[in-house]
Amino acid sequence: MRYAARVVDASVNLRPTSAGHRPVGGMPKRVFDIVAAAAAIALLSPLFAMLALLVKASDPGPVFYGHRRIGRNGNVFYCLKFRTMVVNGDEVLARHFVEHPSARKEWLATRKLQRDPRVTRVGQVLRKLSLDELPQVFNILIGHMSVVGPRPVVKDELEMYGQAADCYLRSRPGLTGLWQVSGRNDVSYGTRVAFDQHYVENWSFLADIKIIVLTVPAILASRGSY
Repeated sequence: MRYAARVVDASVNLRPTSAGHRPVGGMPKRVFDIVAAAAAIALLSPLFAMLALLVKASDPGPVFYGHRRIGRNGNVFYCLKFRTMVVNGDEVLARHFVEHPSARKEWLATRKLQRDPRVTRVGQVLRKLSLDELPQVFNILIGHMSVVGPRPVVKDELEMYGQAADCYLRSRPGLTGLWQVSGRNDVSYGTRVAFDQHYVENWSFLADIKIIVLTVPAILASRGSY
């Protein structure tokens, strides 16, 4: 599997104006990411195994799913998750849009569906508790992501960032972030972009620690998760 590639579509500028500068947080943030990811992999390996068995038993198909996302400086990487959708998800979604036109409008506005027909029963539970995102600790260890940062987006979403896209591209996408602890899908996409911009422009190590601490009650309360 190719883990990283360069976006070459000239129609959209995915290079930050600060390209070549060190990522937000620099070396201290990266060292923390490596230590945290390695510790999480060691401590959570039994949970990983149990979730993998649940996913495999609930629906035929692979355990993990890698979705192409835009990372720092416009690099494309495969964001890892436990698979929560049926294997023919594209067909199911296309049929759902034909039968429910309002769902297409919801998708275009938020890139999410509150009632997504592609999600399996086990997948619903994993998403509710954000357990589907645990494999991203490997993305963090490799260097594609950070523990804290903007959530990784696809190219179409990045175009919705407008001038704030430069802030996104200056940082490594995060497993958690300001958006996740501030309402998640309960807030508008524009507000999410504002959260990401504020995080990058006002980064501090203390802010990262605060977001990590606030992530636990946010997950337990399942605020805005679907």
